[in-house]
Amino acid sequence: MSSRLRLLTALLAGLLLSGCAPGGGEDPAARPDPAEPTTGATQATEATDAARESFVWRRQAPRRAGFSAAVLESLAAEAATTGSTCLLVARRGRIVGEWYWQDTDERTAQEVYSVTKSVTSTLVGLAQAEGLLDIDQPAAKQVRQWRGTASAGVTVRNLLANDSGREWSTESDYTGLIRARDRTAYAVGLEQQFEPGTTWAYNNAAIQTLDAVLSTAAGKTTAEYASTRLFEPLGMDDTRMTGDAAGASTSTAFGLNSTCRDLARFGTLFAQRGEWDGERVLPAAWVDEAVGAPSQGLNAAYGLLWWLNREGPLRGPLDQTDLTGSPEVVRVGRLAPGAPEDVFAAQGFGGQVVLVDPASETVVVRLGVPDLTGETASYSFVDAARVVTQARRGAR
Repeated sequence: MSSRLRLLTALLAGLLLSGCAPGGGEDPAARPDPAEPTTGATQATEATDAARESFVWRRQAPRRAGFSAAVLESLAAEAATTGSTCLLVARRGRIVGEWYWQDTDERTAQEVYSVTKSVTSTLVGLAQAEGLLDIDQPAAKQVRQWRGTASAGVTVRNLLANDSGREWSTESDYTGLIRARDRTAYAVGLEQQFEPGTTWAYNNAAIQTLDAVLSTAAGKTTAEYASTRLFEPLGMDDTRMTGDAAGASTSTAFGLNSTCRDLARFGTLFAQRGEWDGERVLPAAWVDEAVGAPSQGLNAAYGLLWWLNREGPLRGPLDQTDLTGSPEVVRVGRLAPGAPEDVFAAQGFGGQVVLVDPASETVVVRLGVPDLTGETASYSFVDAARVVTQARRGAR
């Protein structure tokens, strides 16, 4: 077994031990009612209530939406061979194609792993829009333990861009963090390894510290804030953020449970630059900030906890497992060379993808069960982008 597969196996095993198994989680109907929104969030929530109540997924024939039905069916058949549980293609808020496998349907929620990161980024954008935080200010404003330490200069933007320089290792990220009873306390307590902005690393523990930033800024748990400010306005009724074994923190690097349809709503929010069903939910300026360009110069494929298709030096989640602080380039290019440069995606372990093509307002969502044997073909950013490049006719 390769070192990469051993690492992924450890990740999945840890998640299973933490109760975040794919397709698992509590029954959404059994969830307690979310807490009342804060004063700053009340108007925004009320402003989207009407849109949420009125929105119903409508279907549109592929041909009318500018797609080839035959190519879509072919791509769906390929997705079915990769352990997929669902595939959904939507354009301008209408479903063009939708497929389910492995005894799932539109209400089946599952663990979507690092897709969680893009949701966390969006929560930070909402909090900034409310004036609760400023991403260019030190995170120590909310994380008191970092004041007067080497981490005092780490900004919220550094945490979102994955260039914080916070301590990273395979053990801390894929064993220590996952098994910690209080994940946020564990992540906050790690050391500062490099100067902020000098090294890029796919640092789950650093991203977990955004739970401390968000909960302190909002005055409620990150899960509660997500419910009132994002999931409820979009009608993501089958989506929830999970926590750790002690119930002490919300998992912000992984742990989201969601469905193809709910994530299509999330993707459509970004395809429409922050609007949902005619209402402004997220500032357009935040969408541009998060996905419009690389967030730093070390990895052209990364925005603010979103994956991009921009040209330049590329690093993947496991490319740099021995950090040296050196800006050595792993490779140069784009994640999907044949796809439009401005497509972007939320991605998670096991081929979970929410890909957005802003020019055509197309959203592709694929969820599946990770295969640890290496016998099943994988699904990726490139596969989702093929819906735009092969099935979408006249997208550009």
